[in-house]
Amino acid sequence: MKSYQIAGIGNAIVDVITTVEDRFLERLDIHKAIMQLIERDRAEALYAAMSERAEASGGSVANTLAGASALGLRAAFVGRVTDDALGRFYAQDAARVGMDFVNAPVAGGDLPTSRSMIFVTPDGERSMNTYLGMSAELGPEDVDAAVMAASEIVFLEGYLFDKDKGKQAFLKAARACRGAGGRAGIALSDPFCVDRHRADFRQLVVQDMDYVIGNEQEWVSLYQANDLDEALAQAARDCDLVVCTRSGDPVWIVEKGMRVEIPVAATVPVDATGAGDQFAAGFLYGLATGRDMATAGRMGVLAAREVIGHIGARPKSDLLAAFRGAGLI
Repeated sequence: MKSYQIAGIGNAIVDVITTVEDRFLERLDIHKAIMQLIERDRAEALYAAMSERAEASGGSVANTLAGASALGLRAAFVGRVTDDALGRFYAQDAARVGMDFVNAPVAGGDLPTSRSMIFVTPDGERSMNTYLGMSAELGPEDVDAAVMAASEIVFLEGYLFDKDKGKQAFLKAARACRGAGGRAGIALSDPFCVDRHRADFRQLVVQDMDYVIGNEQEWVSLYQANDLDEALAQAARDCDLVVCTRSGDPVWIVEKGMRVEIPVAATVPVDATGAGDQFAAGFLYGLATGRDMATAGRMGVLAAREVIGHIGARPKSDLLAAFRGAGLI
């Protein structure tokens, strides 16, 4: 038995959340209801302006692994944080939710730990200001090939593909995992990132990925296709297992050319943050435990539905109980 059923590599970001009035956003020139990338000086100024803060460890793949851990999988997360207050919090919080945080916080780092300042207004809108800091510097030296080889499944975060060192880290991880008989995959993460690195993404999918998860916009962007059917047909030629989430429409899973459609019940979200991350958690739980694609897809849909029913990007209720109630386990 391998040490880990799933290992992930992604941005290690601390979500720092506070509640404010709209006039606070106006005074600090914070754009409402969107996510903005900001620089260090701006991050420090906004952090200092928060009178009360609630902190939670985040990042897309980290959220997925937290969900997978809650479902009982043995999970390891590779991310890069500085040995500062937020970095130490992140490492401790990862342990609290049951996943191994493989790399210790970096002492004397030039950059602070990544953080996303989230300002919640009385209408429930979340205005996010994200400073990528240390996490975006993750490279192959941060990847322990032995950990990847000891993992049944490796899951990679497309956002980190923006830098050459991130690409090198992904190749090291995927090849170590697959070389030891495991399966490696990636979340495409963002259509603009796909646009910037299309050729490299395509090469990665063809040569080094056993599965790929993306949404409709990301798949169409990757293949510069006229429509989703054309994009997924091309994807299926490149990769044995292709997953497409479709924003409330049925999920499509194509395994070795055969397509399965997973229905999605209409739900009004309380907070859509984390829907894709938790879909991946449920789906990868199904994959790790040997379920067929229809069952794994339904697990993903149920996990996504749970997380959009409350504030926050990680599950708060017993997903295994939900799976049992739906007859999935």
